[in-house]
Amino acid sequence: MLQMSTTYTRKDTEVIKETQTRLYEVDGGIKSLNESELLHLILGSGTKQHPLEEVVNEILSLKYDYGLKGLSPEFLRSKVNGLTQRKAEMLLAALELGKRVYTEEPVVGKTIRSPEDAASLLMYMKHNTQEHFVALFLNSKNVVIGKKTIFVGELNSCNVHPREIFHEAIQRTSASIIVAHSHPSGDPTPSREDIEMTKRLREAGELIGIPVLDHVIIGNGRYISLKEKGYL
Repeated sequence: MLQMSTTYTRKDTEVIKETQTRLYEVDGGIKSLNESELLHLILGSGTKQHPLEEVVNEILSLKYDYGLKGLSPEFLRSKVNGLTQRKAEMLLAALELGKRVYTEEPVVGKTIRSPEDAASLLMYMKHNTQEHFVALFLNSKNVVIGKKTIFVGELNSCNVHPREIFHEAIQRTSASIIVAHSHPSGDPTPSREDIEMTKRLREAGELIGIPVLDHVIIGNGRYISLKEKGYL
């Protein structure tokens, strides 16, 4: 544990109230808060033995020593006095959410002219630790009108059914779709099941009248277009 010599006299409720006052009364709102104040709002409280300000200061000290990327709840708890398992999980979840929001580019309104265009919009998926299967819904001018994550987990041709994808496409009055999924291994090389899935989706799209323009596989900063490979 980090050893802190500072004496903390303010109650957690006082700390939170002061932070909330700044949140609502200072120009800039949430953007005006410093790192300590943001952590006050995320954690909400400390413990009886370790008040919120102490917990937050120890987290910031840990940040300067180790950084907070990729840390486990167990490691955080071993280094920060008063950080419960639940609060450690909350903190890491907030950090991960912030990372995803920062790296994920808004897609609606973007025009897809090439596999590279589609891949650039979905390259944030390279950070996924599980396989994600995503569909982009396009209008007649190849402008994205919607996006939906269809499946998360270990992907195979049984997990992703054309019915669900094309139901969404019809609901959004899509002219065409592009599908994509991530390979957490970092290698975007398509598997046999990836190819079989692509053929099933292509056939369903032809039957319904909403063509599948591409199936893009996202790896670690790389992608493979199954259209360019000749499977669509």
